[in-house]
Amino acid sequence: MKKIYLTFFLFFTTLSGMATQGRDTITFKGQLSTWFNYNSTNDEFLLGGRYIPQLNASKEFLKSYLIDAEVSANLFGILPGNPNPEGKVKPYRAWGRFSSQQFELRAGLQKINFGSATMLRPLMWFDQMDPRDPLQLTDGVWGILGRYYFLNNTNIWLWSLYGNKNPKGWEFAKTNSNYPEFGGRIQVPISIGEAALSYHFRIADTREMFSTDLQFEEVAENRIGLDAKFDWVVGFWAEGAWVSSRRNLMTFTNQTILNVGVDYTFGFGSGLYVAAEQLLASYDEKPFAFGNRVNFSLLSISYPVSLFDNVGTIFYYSWEMDKVYSFLNWQRQYNQISLHLMAYWNPETIDLPQQNLQSNMFGGKGVQLMFVFNH
Repeated sequence: MKKIYLTFFLFFTTLSGMATQGRDTITFKGQLSTWFNYNSTNDEFLLGGRYIPQLNASKEFLKSYLIDAEVSANLFGILPGNPNPEGKVKPYRAWGRFSSQQFELRAGLQKINFGSATMLRPLMWFDQMDPRDPLQLTDGVWGILGRYYFLNNTNIWLWSLYGNKNPKGWEFAKTNSNYPEFGGRIQVPISIGEAALSYHFRIADTREMFSTDLQFEEVAENRIGLDAKFDWVVGFWAEGAWVSSRRNLMTFTNQTILNVGVDYTFGFGSGLYVAAEQLLASYDEKPFAFGNRVNFSLLSISYPVSLFDNVGTIFYYSWEMDKVYSFLNWQRQYNQISLHLMAYWNPETIDLPQQNLQSNMFGGKGVQLMFVFNH
């Protein structure tokens, strides 16, 4: 809670400074979404709503520098088919930034994501975006991020995170919030695309994960990620991450995640977009043993039916569990309003890595109608 108060204080202090120097821009906008979900597997009705108000301010000075800030909140509630409604109010974004044409430094509650993969992402280190979610919502992380962009399109990222206790992305254990996390990334252009190397360090806390001798308050963890994306006739990419703990956590000591993918837009009608990805994840006591493997294949197809309508579908297949996850979305877009009619046919237990609030509703068979208003 102290972090929230501090960020709001810095935000309004920035606003005051802008006002005295000649304010450039202060804007308020928001996103209201409501949905109705019927799950035939559970014979359950859900009615939910969410509002994300967002306040932005920016000030240009010395012709090439910018100070800006953003504060937004996530207000949502669900009325299930029983007398126990759920609701919550929490900060969504709260950051301030100093930037120029080639540099930016951003501090506060923010979204940090990167990598070449688009849906099954080994470098999903700090977010939990689900490709089936039309709103692409994800919680942010508290930290400081600096980025520098060279003129040849090489860019360097450095970050430090603090106070993010709950697991993020592929993490199976919580973070010890008494220690900062830190890491970086360098991304360079190559002849037909780009490639990058990423690194992150944190202290994990496994006390709530195990009920055995593997409970540790402090577990040092290193992550290394490699990714590359190419554009030659078709788009194709490769991405991988290795996570290693310095304590022996049995099969959770080392985690290896690999992804390869391809996409192409066929010249059929208005353009038929097809993307496919293959993911291999393994948890082993020794590095790169690939003894406990999880294999997922993904196929995504979308087609713009008209200027206002788009139809898309996503299929996942789990090779070990022999399970198919099916998702279909029809979207109609107006200026500020969009309507989504979604249908899903999945196993009752969702084993996919993306586990945000919205995707948890997609277990079993059902339909969902969503209304979104952006102002």
